[in-house]
Amino acid sequence: MPRLKTAEQFAAVLDASKLKAAQPAGVWRSAHFALYLAPLSTITSQSSRTTIGVICPKRWAKRAVTRNTIKRQIYAVSSELESQLPFACLVLRLASGFSREQFPSATSPALKATLRAELLALFGKLSPQEKAA
Repeated sequence: MPRLKTAEQFAAVLDASKLKAAQPAGVWRSAHFALYLAPLSTITSQSSRTTIGVICPKRWAKRAVTRNTIKRQIYAVSSELESQLPFACLVLRLASGFSREQFPSATSPALKATLRAELLALFGKLSPQEKAA
């Protein structure tokens, strides 16, 4: 699955997801993530496949190992579900931190399982029309 690479590509998807005219477009939220969706035409890439980008700020995940674990889980889940995802540009943004009391280890099987479950639920929120687009 291709990935967004430049700041301009990320900005284009985030801006297009706010516009109601662009279809499919939108923002879906979960406890820790926000999923932005915009049409493939918003980036200049000639890709005809789902393209994904990840924003994982230090504000919400202080440790690099945690940020890398989050990114790896996002890329793993999205590649597993690639055939079910819409042909669009997706940006997943970490919107809140994970409790250090609940997950004292920077990376653990419990954190990975929680991430995976939340990501599956978030990708499942895409309506059938977005999935068919």
